[in-house]
Amino acid sequence: MDQIRIRGGRRLEGRLVISGAKNAALALMPAALLTDEPLTLRNLPRLADIDTCGHLLNQLGVSTHVQGARPDEFGRVMTLRAGRVSSTTAPYDIVRRMRASILVLGPLLAREGVATVSQPGGCAIGNRPIDLHLKGLEALGAEIELEAGYVRARANGGLRGARITFPTVSVGATENVLMAAVLAKGASVIENAAREPEIVDLCRCLVAMGARISGIGTERLEVEGVSRLHGATYRVMPDRIETGSYACAAAITGGDVVLEGAERETMGATIAVLEEAGVSFTDVDGGLRVTRADGLRGVTVQTAPYPGFPTDMQAQLMALMCVADGASLLTETIFENRYMHVPELARMGADITVKGRSAMVRGVPRLAAAPVMATDLRASMSLVIAGLAAEGETVVRRVYHLDRGYERLEEKLAGIGAEIVRVADEGP
Repeated sequence: MDQIRIRGGRRLEGRLVISGAKNAALALMPAALLTDEPLTLRNLPRLADIDTCGHLLNQLGVSTHVQGARPDEFGRVMTLRAGRVSSTTAPYDIVRRMRASILVLGPLLAREGVATVSQPGGCAIGNRPIDLHLKGLEALGAEIELEAGYVRARANGGLRGARITFPTVSVGATENVLMAAVLAKGASVIENAAREPEIVDLCRCLVAMGARISGIGTERLEVEGVSRLHGATYRVMPDRIETGSYACAAAITGGDVVLEGAERETMGATIAVLEEAGVSFTDVDGGLRVTRADGLRGVTVQTAPYPGFPTDMQAQLMALMCVADGASLLTETIFENRYMHVPELARMGADITVKGRSAMVRGVPRLAAAPVMATDLRASMSLVIAGLAAEGETVVRRVYHLDRGYERLEEKLAGIGAEIVRVADEGP
């Protein structure tokens, strides 16, 4: 198992390429099940979760072909083709490794009329139940049974258009129901739909494949079912969470970094909070320039569904606020167990008090390097960010979490001046 070693105190400066969005790609890839023609995805990030999703789709009969990828390139082009669905079962052995595997349920049900998908269960940052996925599919006419840890769904005679109103916003449920509705008979309306940019990306890809969707980007999606979809070529949107993460990395070192490919329009709440903290964003040709000339200021923020501040940026912001002037108050409203990085940051000298779902972060003059252990994907990045500013050498273990969501992180950071290497773990 690898570890990452960081010697802090180096100012980051230069240009860094933002990869395609993991969370968008993990919904776009299952969309290949909706047609027997090829779906080509450009700017697909090279990540462990993408490989897992590809393996799952292969198990279902989808062929995947990577075109012209070189080891020194970021991103890749992948063509997926489900000419024939050879299996409608997504086994536990694969689903347990990645919760997004549940997104094959809607497409399989829409195309084949039957699907068996392992229940994904909980994860380190808290429970993420799939009840809204199932209720939405039932509204479309699916019969669903839960048996021996599996969801068994059937739509005798096909899915039918319906009105689905989600009681709470759910990105995954919106994606699953949307992909099912595009092949349902008749019209569907999805109320209180998630509005995340990744949902917009999925809608645009489905439209490119022949789907009829209106209300894209709003909380009300209207879908007119079609009998079949065709193939398409589509470019995955840039990763807004990766963009925010590297913006925090640049800011904590007082750096000057151009994030190539970053898009301001998907970054509203993140940019607003970071600007309040003293970070500057400037539009440049092909991306965003991130700088910090003066000190950092504490902020008060709570996570919320889009267009609010994303839960996936909470840990990275916390790392930044560890060295800000004054106190910051961060409140996590999405997941109940997303402060597991706090004890690790405290090992580096951070002053953080957690009470319920809120964390008070009192800025300290400097952080000190320490051996730390990653607990989940975004927590891992928060420790890397802290390590970039800490005095001495920080060792981050369990970096396989990082490989799920950050494409060749150490190479990108080293390219803009960080002293960072990946080495084999020497053990405890």
